[in-house]
Amino acid sequence: MIGGLVAAKIDPQIMSRLAAGRKTVLVTGTNGKSTTTRMLAAALATLGPVATQADGANMDAGIIATLSLDRSAPIAALEVDELHVPHVSDATDPQVLVLLNLSRDQLDRVGEINTIERRLREGIDRHRGTTLIANCDDVLVTSAAFDAPDVIWVAAGTGWVGDSGSCPRTGEPIVRNGQDWYSTGDPAFRRPTPQWWYDDENVYGPNGFQAPMRLSVPGRANRANATQAVAAAVAMGVDPAAAAAAVGTVGEVAGRYGNYQLGPHRIRTLLAKNPAGWQEALSMIDTGADSLVIAVNGQVPDGEDLSWLWDVQFEAFDTMQVIASGERAADLGVRLLYAGAEHTLITDPLEAIASCPPGRVEVLANYTAFRDLGIAMERAGALPSQSDAPAGGAR
Repeated sequence: MIGGLVAAKIDPQIMSRLAAGRKTVLVTGTNGKSTTTRMLAAALATLGPVATQADGANMDAGIIATLSLDRSAPIAALEVDELHVPHVSDATDPQVLVLLNLSRDQLDRVGEINTIERRLREGIDRHRGTTLIANCDDVLVTSAAFDAPDVIWVAAGTGWVGDSGSCPRTGEPIVRNGQDWYSTGDPAFRRPTPQWWYDDENVYGPNGFQAPMRLSVPGRANRANATQAVAAAVAMGVDPAAAAAAVGTVGEVAGRYGNYQLGPHRIRTLLAKNPAGWQEALSMIDTGADSLVIAVNGQVPDGEDLSWLWDVQFEAFDTMQVIASGERAADLGVRLLYAGAEHTLITDPLEAIASCPPGRVEVLANYTAFRDLGIAMERAGALPSQSDAPAGGAR
């Protein structure tokens, strides 16, 4: 990111200059940006070279660095932090904007999620020519996209509804009836009819399109991410069948879902950063593994307020031995105690892994804990390996 920071100081308009002449698609949401962007870039590569982040740097400096490192690529697929979408859209004039989901994340940095929804809505209104790929199952995403003239709705599902109990437009309750939902304060505001959806085998789209969708990453949330990536790629001109095949080529994403061998331990690493993300990541944990290490830090990139730990359903691990780790292991330990989850506490995640009996170790970590553990494992000589965990977890 350093190059992007320096370039922006020299030329405040550099993002606009670097984006000029490219067909650009932006991807945003609270969870799944990096994976969806990688899948989308794989699909867009069938059209030509694509400039995209390799490491998930999704604020201004990272976006500038990405565009400056690949100036000749005619296509750009960029993940963007939710707060940055309006002004990044102003600079890049995207052809397509993908809206994955919205939920609470780092309250000490971004504030309440309804504020983010309103800012997104205002930014979208300035770009009426942009095609939106929007998750119709997410109330907040639907609100942000609802008034736009060109929306392609995707039934991407939502496992977390803790931030959408009331209508973001009227404040009145949201009523859910199976897949459908509607606002009691504005009957016109309800779940739109999707043009794209998925199941455990296939992806479905307009005009009767259907194709197998076999992914290399686990979890139902990633099937949702892949479906939105396919829809966005098709909106950018990619053949639908080619897009469905391309998203299946994406495996490890910046260490997420990585599998490693370190001494007698086969380690799988998962990343989660907020209540919605933790809920989905916990569903991917293989409870048949020999050990589980959960590592939590509270640095600025993580959010220093860890009160969200009490929204995560750790009760699911009341039959599995857990090691609480990370700089905020004590906070995590208190939460696990109240959840009835048997656990021990070892602050250093690498030492926590070393303490486990030989065999498979599942590791779930938040942002800086995940990053630091990756560096520590590389220095310790960890080698990539094949996973023997179930594709979708075993909870």
